[in-house]
Formats: sequence, C-alpha cells, structure tokens
Amino acid sequence: MPTDPRERRPRTVFRRLDGILLLDKPQGLSSNQALQRVRHLFRAEKGGHTGSLDPLATGLLPVCFGEATKIAGGLLGARKAYETVARLGITTDTDDAEGQALRERPVPVLTIDAIDAALRRLTGRIRQCPPIYSALKRGGEPLYAKARRGETIAVEAREVEVHAFDLLSAADLLDGGEPLLRLHVECGSGTYVRSLVRDLGELLGCGAHVAELRRLWVDPFRDPRMWTLDGLEQLRAHAGERVLDACLLPIEAGMASWPEVRVNAAQAQRLGRGQGLRGPYPPRGRQVAILDEQGRGLGLGEVDAEGGLRPARLFRWAAVAGAAEARADAPRCP
Repeated sequence: MPTDPRERRPRTVFRRLDGILLLDKPQGLSSNQALQRVRHLFRAEKGGHTGSLDPLATGLLPVCFGEATKIAGGLLGARKAYETVARLGITTDTDDAEGQALRERPVPVLTIDAIDAALRRLTGRIRQCPPIYSALKRGGEPLYAKARRGETIAVEAREVEVHAFDLLSAADLLDGGEPLLRLHVECGSGTYVRSLVRDLGELLGCGAHVAELRRLWVDPFRDPRMWTLDGLEQLRAHAGERVLDACLLPIEAGMASWPEVRVNAAQAQRLGRGQGLRGPYPPRGRQVAILDEQGRGLGLGEVDAEGGLRPARLFRWAAVAGAAEARADAPRCP
C-alpha cells in the first residue's frame, strides 16, 4: 500500500538560534502560522512573535528566536504604524472584510473637512471597545473562541493612545466610485485598527469595516528591511542556511527601546550570578537594557528607586558566565 506522503517528510532537526527576523507576513496566515513556518525554515528551537496580525493583515511581524524571546514582551508594547483601507457603508461582526455583514447603510455625501473632523475625534488618548473577535482573553479563553460559539460578549471600553489617524486618500469616494478611504494610523499598545475604522464609520453615519490592513513599522524598527516567506524559502533552497541566517538582526537591534546601561566585566559577572549592583544608575524605577563594554547585550535589568541595578531577564551567555565565575570562586576540598 502507498504510504501517506506526510509520513515520508523528514522531521525538522531544530537548533539553538538567537536573533530577530523582520517578517513581511502574507495575507491569509495567522501570526502563529507565520511564526511556525519561519521557525521550521530556520530550524530554530524556540521562537515567538511580538504582536499579532489578523489573517487579513500583511506587513511587519517581528519574530524573535532563542534568547531574543526574552525581550519580546517589551516589543509588544511598542508604538506601531499601519496603512488601512476603510470600506464605508457596511459593518461586519469582525469589523473587517473577513466577517459576516451585519448592517448596510447608504453613505452620505462627505467632504474632506467632515472626514478630517471625525478622524480628529479618534486621535489622542481615547476610550475604545476592542472587537469581540479578538485574541483578548476572558477566563483564560480568547474572546474569538467565545464569539464563534455564539456566546453573548460584553467588551468593556479601555483607554488607548492614537498618535495619528490621517486621511491619505478619498479619491474613489469623491469621484463617485467605491466608498473607500485610505488611512494612516500610528498607535500604542492595545489599540485595534479595526475598532478605529468601525468607530469612524459610526461618526460618519454609515458604518465601516477594514478592507485592507498593512503594518508599516514597529518601534524600534522604523525603517524595516522585511523578508517575505517566499523570499526566505528561495534563499534557503538556492543559497543555503548560512545565507538565510544572515537575514536575522542581532538581539541588540531590538533593545533600542530600553534605556541603556553598560557594565564592565566584573559587574557583568556579578549580574550573571544574580547579584545586584550599587548605583546610582539612571533612570530610576525603569527597566533597562544591559550591555557589556563592547556593546553586546546581556539582558534586561531593573533600576530601583535608589539607583541600584538588579538583573531581570539575562541572556544565556550572561548567566553562564556568571555561573562559571561562581564555580571558579567556590572553595575547593584539599
């Protein structure tokens, strides 16, 4: 009997790999599906992404491999920028084009001034209700799982920061064509572009949903060199794994959002043993990026109110060096 082709596929032999990949996520894949594709492509033992993109969305998805996953949480809260297309006149249950239409309304005659006025009302520190189809958890379960079962969900509004919400083009709408608005968004952590577009549609009196969404950048990667899945697969096939690895950024590239503290070799060894350092180190009461004198990242630390520095999440090499030093200093039996 013929065997299942999936049974003949060789298993991936994973390896220890550290670094950051700036992936241009394709449309149609969830962020986790994209992560698993590149993790197997690079054969990375450990990987994580920094901020989900909906399957509809494309664009920048930073993927952290190995020790870089220790800074992924900080990148989740970073400022982000998007370009989106809002389709006026139709609201959906997911607030984007992948959902079921809930209501259709005529689009009124709109002017640029009226659109800009509505955008200004959604800019700054605002309160926003996240979509019910989202990865936010309640009772340990994502809201989208509850929504798919048909459960009634009340989502509380929360405060978010919208740094910019600007009109790029309304040419189709003003020329009598499709009721589309092309928009630019810059926002902080926890902001849903789908919710912004939904609320914009309500302010304009006709409803709206996201038809297209692309993430342009995430701090500290303001001018990212992104890699597509197809491009990475071709590199692997034609140039080999060594060239593929050259697509990764060093961990230090992702640490630019934290205030920097440099330590000498003796101080690094103390931190690697889990011991704190007396200060004063600036800034007090903040998490910081710890680097050695050559600029190599050692991990994240915390500066207390008195200016003392203590380790928080050190990278493998910093902890190993500290442990080796501790063993060397240990008393030996005669």
